[in-house]
Amino acid sequence: MKIALIGYGKMGKTIERFAIQRGHSVTVRIDKNNTDDIYSGEFLSSDIAIEFSVPETAFINVSTALNLGVPVVCGTTGWLNKLKDVKQLCEKQKLAFIYSSNFSLGVNIFFYINRKLAEVMKNYPEYGISIEEIHHIHKKDAPSGTAVTLAEDILNQVNLERWSLVKEENSLHISAVREGEIPGTHSVIYENGIDSIKIRHEAKSRDGFALGAVIAAEFAQGKQGFYTMKEVLGL
Repeated sequence: MKIALIGYGKMGKTIERFAIQRGHSVTVRIDKNNTDDIYSGEFLSSDIAIEFSVPETAFINVSTALNLGVPVVCGTTGWLNKLKDVKQLCEKQKLAFIYSSNFSLGVNIFFYINRKLAEVMKNYPEYGISIEEIHHIHKKDAPSGTAVTLAEDILNQVNLERWSLVKEENSLHISAVREGEIPGTHSVIYENGIDSIKIRHEAKSRDGFALGAVIAAEFAQGKQGFYTMKEVLGL
């Protein structure tokens, strides 16, 4: 499989390492200094693009790739107000588009456990609910896309109106901390005056995110439409 990389920072380089390990080749590496290479012959010959850039450019990158006929796997967060437009575009172009706020196998199992726990805890409103996430100081968006996914899955079950970065009445509070070089730690806490229940995922490196993105790219071959890691992993 021929893979184009959009975004060639630490994540892009880690994705490249796993892609090559799994027998794939990288056709082009696009970063802020060579954005026009998205129109190059190398890009157009790619079987798929894997996009890990920044929130400000993700929508343009994804929509451009799809308009050029190249399927996309995207892991950039912080731009989901445009996700509906991209879903419509991938359907129009009859191409695969896979988005996840986190491609890690462990995190997607964590998502599954979070949904199941929320189904149980909706019957116990005496428990307050909160989310804590900790990431490295270079992360552009807050809260993380992973925390937003956790929050939205909880809100689909419990009687709260919204998530919020500040403590508000009838909201699910998300605490977003930026510290050191931490790859990503997420906790969901249910607590009352008697006890607390906590589930937690701690990433040890970027490797899990990168491997999951390559597996998603492999899954996308020959497919059309919008997918998430739930479909990729059969969860």
